[in-house]
Amino acid sequence: MLVKTHLQLHPYLSWLLFQRTMKLSISSNRERLFLNWNHNNGNYTMTTRRFLTGYDVLLDRRANKGTAFSIEERQTYRIHGLLPPTVATPDLQVERFMDNLRQMPDDLSRYISLAALQDRNEKLFYRVAMQHTQEIMPLVYTPTVGLACQKYGLIFSKPKGLFISIHDKGHIYDVLSNWPIMDVRAIVVTDGERILGLGDLGCNGMGIPVGKLSLYTALAGVAPEYCLPITLDVGTNNQSFLNDKYYLGLRQKRVTGKEYDDFIDEFMQAVVKRYGQQCLIQFEDFANHNAFRLLEKYREQYCTFNDDIQGTASVAVAGILTSLRLTGRKLADNTFLFYGAGEASIGMSDLLVVAMEREGVSVEDARKKVFLVDSKGLVVKNRPTGGLNEEKKRYAHEHECIVKLADIVKAIKPSFLIGAAGQGPAFTREILEDMASFNKQPVIFALSNPTSKAECTAQEAYEATKGQAVFASGSPFPNVEYNGKTYIPGQGNNSYIFPGVGLAIVTCGIRHIPEELFYISAKTLSEQVTDEDLASGLVYPPIEKIRLVSRKIAVALAEYSYEHKLAALYPKPQDLEKFIDENQYKAEYDDILPPRWDWPKKN
Repeated sequence: MLVKTHLQLHPYLSWLLFQRTMKLSISSNRERLFLNWNHNNGNYTMTTRRFLTGYDVLLDRRANKGTAFSIEERQTYRIHGLLPPTVATPDLQVERFMDNLRQMPDDLSRYISLAALQDRNEKLFYRVAMQHTQEIMPLVYTPTVGLACQKYGLIFSKPKGLFISIHDKGHIYDVLSNWPIMDVRAIVVTDGERILGLGDLGCNGMGIPVGKLSLYTALAGVAPEYCLPITLDVGTNNQSFLNDKYYLGLRQKRVTGKEYDDFIDEFMQAVVKRYGQQCLIQFEDFANHNAFRLLEKYREQYCTFNDDIQGTASVAVAGILTSLRLTGRKLADNTFLFYGAGEASIGMSDLLVVAMEREGVSVEDARKKVFLVDSKGLVVKNRPTGGLNEEKKRYAHEHECIVKLADIVKAIKPSFLIGAAGQGPAFTREILEDMASFNKQPVIFALSNPTSKAECTAQEAYEATKGQAVFASGSPFPNVEYNGKTYIPGQGNNSYIFPGVGLAIVTCGIRHIPEELFYISAKTLSEQVTDEDLASGLVYPPIEKIRLVSRKIAVALAEYSYEHKLAALYPKPQDLEKFIDENQYKAEYDDILPPRWDWPKKN
């Protein structure tokens, strides 16, 4: 039960909101008093949560410890006898769960098991994810999340976020108010129109925001109670889902045009009204025709970014910067060919131009180093087949029209070949061999997700180039043995970037997200790659270090934000790294016993 009273406080104390909530987390397993800003009428709201007791403790995912409850805790909270008598350590709980997980028949079963664990014991879920990151990450996100989204109507069990449909237009704030937590600081939102490389999955795309925010916590330590996954359901144009009796979304074609735009406008305004101007809104898997224009529309008004455009760009540029340490070239001495000309490739190209500007190259000269390939072939000026939007025109050069990718590679002779088209295998053996003939160490990035959509495999890249390639992919590939050497493929996954960005925003209250933050993220990520990593072929740090990497990125972004007056947390912490480290979520069970003390004995 929640008991609420309203207290009018002087406006000059408003800055305390952010400071105050940094030290207070919403935990339903103990009684707490905390202040939440009511954005509707400018009041503070003081809320009291009561102790949970009895069976309710075991049903609350944030209170439940499972078999790790001590005997004293079991007796105090009246759950003694509801659990087997053995008291397990958290490490034994992790070991038991992983043994069970590894015996399951397929990755979808493992995904379902992990989702069930998150529902019943949140801290154990994140402890598993933090201790076994390399094994768990492909299960909670790419590539398994793609299959989970396709099967979402069959595997849905408990809500992990909000579904806001076009029929809720005019009442979006009311729907947001149904979420039980007021202090939301990070939202990942999708409309499901372009899920990974799988296309329009409609309402089933909810798996993406849920998975992304799980990584915010597991990889960067953003407290899970600050996170809210949201799906905006405006319909789907996927006829197979409209005909599927198990499909959970609206059974109608997608709403477009003014009605769609007004719906998104209302959503953005409702988020700020409910959670404040500093709430991060991360756009995820919107179709190209909406992604670019919504980013341009909102980036100066809200705390927002598009991970498909900016996160992908940042992780790719980080890999490019690291690759230069292997090839020995300057950035501007390379030619970059992007297979795909959508959100990811345009975002990468734009950030790459920013990076070359930092080396003293003009924007015009930097763009001449970048070539794009779309479904109609090489992007060139005055292309007879057309298909050039404003974003592509920035990279449309004076060049003959070429349609086939193999012919384009022969003509351009790139040093970097980067795939982000989501069309599946495209880097043939011929193309890979040509890349090796042009370059001593050709750089091949097959970044499309999930694995089935990758442009080539790691083994194909290493074998065709006789082990010369510098390779990275969007989804994980196993190590490759070639000519007696073990090659470790790098995974150029956005997970290296967006959790650290989110951590900086949540801990320091960054209000806006300029493009410079993604260049800083890329540069910081590249700097975390050691010489030992490079020697094994890695252009990204080992995934086991990702929590440290996220903190390094967050610190770098926080420093920039304070220098440019973008951070709301005041005063600036003297030691930013220590401050951010202390505010990273730790998957440790709380001591939930109430305070106890003795009184003097009567004479």
